[in-house]
Amino acid sequence: MAENDWKKRLGVVYSTNPDFAYASQDEEQEQPTLPPEKQRLRVCIDRRNRGGKQVTLVTGFVGTQDDLAALGKTLKVKCGVGGTAKDGEITIQGDLRDKVVALLCAMGYRAARGN
Repeated sequence: MAENDWKKRLGVVYSTNPDFAYASQDEEQEQPTLPPEKQRLRVCIDRRNRGGKQVTLVTGFVGTQDDLAALGKTLKVKCGVGGTAKDGEITIQGDLRDKVVALLCAMGYRAARGN
């Protein structure tokens, strides 16, 4: 299958330079994952745009997407609920702030309960 990256370049003006190589600006370098004792995580509840359902949000994680997904999976398994890990935050279904803070502290993270 051919590489179809033309959608990423819709705002680019034509260049006559034969050596021109388009570099996407939205590709960010992932930061290396900080050790758990240096992470400052905030655990809060969110009810916006979720049809009245409550979810627990864990924000402030600094690291790669794979490590975020691994931490999210661990929290989901230990809480016994569903959720997701994307865009730098972990979403756990339900109001489990106290349990999530206790789990994160047991893993060595510096977690604080929000609202």
